[in-house]
This record gives sequence, C-alpha cells and structure tokens, in this order.
Amino acid sequence: MYVLIYYIFGYRKTVVINNLAIAFPEKSNEDRIRIAKQFYKNFIDTFIETIKLFSASEEFIRERFLINPEVLNQVYRSGKKVQVHLGHNFNWELASLAVCSMSPFVFLAVYMPIDNKPIDRIFKKLRSRTGAIFIPATDVRNSLLQHRTEQYLLALIADQVPGNLNKAYWLNFFGRPTPFVQGPERGAMAGNIPVVFAAISKVKRGYYACRLELVTQNPGIMEHGELTRMYRDFLEEVIRKNPDMWLWSHRRWKRDWKPEYLSRWIDHSPAPDS
Repeated sequence: MYVLIYYIFGYRKTVVINNLAIAFPEKSNEDRIRIAKQFYKNFIDTFIETIKLFSASEEFIRERFLINPEVLNQVYRSGKKVQVHLGHNFNWELASLAVCSMSPFVFLAVYMPIDNKPIDRIFKKLRSRTGAIFIPATDVRNSLLQHRTEQYLLALIADQVPGNLNKAYWLNFFGRPTPFVQGPERGAMAGNIPVVFAAISKVKRGYYACRLELVTQNPGIMEHGELTRMYRDFLEEVIRKNPDMWLWSHRRWKRDWKPEYLSRWIDHSPAPDS
C-alpha cells in the first residue's frame, strides 16, 4: 500500500511536502522527503489498525496503548471534570478507545460529522465501542448541557483549522501566523475545568504510548490566550520530536493572515504588519 499511495498515486503528496517545507525550513530536502516517507508508512499503519479496531477486544486495545493514568486519577479524585487536548498524532483512533476504557470519567469526545452519512454512522459505532459518547463539533455547547452534572473527560483534537477565522485565535505556529480554535481555551476557562495535554508516540508497529501532562487545575484564573499559547508550544514540541507522526496531509496553513484579524492575535511576539 505504501508503494501505491506514495509512488503511484502520490496521495496529497504536494500538500505533505509543502507543509514540511513550512515547518522545517532548516532541514534539507532529503531530510524532509525522509520524514514524508515515514509519515506515509505511519498513515497506512493507522488505516490498517483502524480496520482492526472494529473487531479488537478491550484487552487487545489495552495491550497496545500505554498511558500514565495517575494524571487522570488525580483529577478524578478531586471531583472535577477534565479536558484533554491532543493533536492529529497517530494513532488517535486507538487512543480514543484505549483512554476511554482505562479512564474513570464519563468519556466525551468532540468530532466533526462526516458528510457521508453511512460512513459517519460506521465511525461513530467504532469510536463508541468502549463506551465513549461522541458529540458533534457543530453543537458542543448544547450537547454538553446533557452531561453538566456528570464528572466527564472531554477529549478535544485542538489542532483543527477553525471554520470562522474572525473568531479564531491567531499566533505563530512553526514561525507562521496560524489560526487556532478558541473553543478549548474558552470552555476550560468558563467552567474552570482542569486541562491535560496528551502526546502520543509510537513504541513499535501497532504499539503506542501516550504521555499525559496536567497543565492547570484552575484555568479560570489564567490570562486570555495563555492556555492556547501553552498548547501551541506543547504541540510544536511533540511534532518536532516525532515529525513523521503528525497528519501532514491536512492543510494546516491553508488560511492566510490578514490585518483584519489583528484583534484576534494572542502571541507575545508582534503580529505581522502591526
């Protein structure tokens, strides 16, 4: 499959190479191509692993995904809810099933509905196999109201490209002005919900580990933009450490900075042309 997708079909190859050039201008073209090739191998591994997840037992899942649960247990014992922020690092589908099966919380995950309804139903069925409750990104606030009395874990893939750029947070990401969704920070601050960042790494083929890091117990007292800046720094560190593990085939820098977004700039460095 790797030979077909990389060499024959060249699936989103231009997007991948362009993204790598933006993120790693200091690397040689040969180094970026090496990262791209390993990315495609990880991408295909994830595709095959996801098919397996339709029939995998919880024991199978737990054996192949390790976490440090004491971070979540600490928050749970405090009686609070928790938000877990992660990026599109392989294999996030396995991570969702594994963390849900190991966590004491009611597991809620925000997802973007797939336009193809039959495919959307199939993936919702897969992702809820270990008890997760999925809520659409298009109706997060109303969906969360149904669980307001429960001690839940809200899983958020926080490196999505925002739909409305005028309401996004803007800051440098790999040195380029980039929009980030504001929902994760705003929700955590509004409810004073502890925040945990998650970094997934590949131990070997089919086996992963996830490092959970408690960022704050009290985001309600943080200054505007601080949590998003911390997540940006964390995500960059994770990607630089294992660059072939991030989803380079999505166009993270497809939106250009415009001076009209100046009021949404939250970085400590000056905004372009300001």
